[in-house]
Amino acid sequence: MPMGKVVIKRCPAVILARGGSKGIPQKNIMDFGGKPLLAWSILQALDSGVVDAVYVSSDSDEILDVAVRYGAVGIRRPDELATDTTTSEAALLHALDQIHRERGTDPERIVFLQATSPLRESSDIAGAVRAFDAQRIDSLFSDAVLDDFYAWAEEDGILKGKTFDPWNRGRRQDRKPLYLENGSIYIFKPSLLRNTGNRLGGKIGRYSMPFWKSYEIDTLENVELCEFYFRKHLLPYWRAKETPFNKEAIKLVVYDFDGVMTDNRALQFQNGTEAVWVNRADGWGVDQFRKMNIPQLIISTETNTVVAARAKKLKIEVIHGSGDKKADLLDYCSRMQIELSSVLYVGNDVNDLEAMQMVGFPVAPADAHPSIIAIVKHVTHAKGGEGVIKELSEYVAN
Repeated sequence: MPMGKVVIKRCPAVILARGGSKGIPQKNIMDFGGKPLLAWSILQALDSGVVDAVYVSSDSDEILDVAVRYGAVGIRRPDELATDTTTSEAALLHALDQIHRERGTDPERIVFLQATSPLRESSDIAGAVRAFDAQRIDSLFSDAVLDDFYAWAEEDGILKGKTFDPWNRGRRQDRKPLYLENGSIYIFKPSLLRNTGNRLGGKIGRYSMPFWKSYEIDTLENVELCEFYFRKHLLPYWRAKETPFNKEAIKLVVYDFDGVMTDNRALQFQNGTEAVWVNRADGWGVDQFRKMNIPQLIISTETNTVVAARAKKLKIEVIHGSGDKKADLLDYCSRMQIELSSVLYVGNDVNDLEAMQMVGFPVAPADAHPSIIAIVKHVTHAKGGEGVIKELSEYVAN
């Protein structure tokens, strides 16, 4: 073992995800960045290197199914612990009892993550656990430093400064910073929770995170804000971790036309005919799949002859004017004796959903409908019409 290397003893993480949500229906499993919201906290914990198992406590079968699908252990929470007035501590105690029964003892410490705070990195969880151990504390919360924060309160009709003296402001750098408990990460000793009924107590420490990681999903407006930061700062990491598809396992590539080979726009002339913009780079991508000896097929609901013309140019088969993509795909694969599990399907809209749910390798362009993003195994960086097939051919070939 290298000199000075600190070995961190791993511990379980707990996520509470109640089924009821008045503000945002199905909040914990809503689509967020291409996966159910809950999935990101599970994946972050498992990727941290300091968590040995993730337990999701919920009263909802649907939430527990999502939890298990992404690698967590489900804990069925009784209805009386899933009301609007139930405290997190009560649900945590129930989860802790379940973990104790499973392991025969309480763990040394518990990591508690909130599913509605997805703006964290795996390294934040690892850093918080290291800080907890290094400081030899009983509990810890993640925070954001507020070093220039002016808060007022009204008392008996009079406004008063609460975090500063408004009559003697002084310099910002001379004021002591405040620490915002951001709700993302908590760590505590089980004995503390059992003895006090609180996740925080005893000797308390903190782990600082950038302020943008403090936003959480409690309103529809915050969903948009959180997703902006997630896609900008965090999603590239997870995209880079995706394992390329095994090209040997792919026996057919299926493309939707509009929104995949095009940007979903059409140019209509006065005589009623239409034209679309296509990307020459996709022609190169089709050739690459051909060199990999993978058959290709276009299935499109569009009846315009432009689809057939493009398929002829690319020298691939086409089913256009499809009224039921699922049925057409089933029929084609049956005739060609191709297993659905070996089909790669690139689609972007709701009329692709049923067909894509059947195949082994569902793929979406970056601007696909949220219902499509939520079920795919890979999302391209390119939007529809911007070289989706070229990018995908390189991804599969590598």
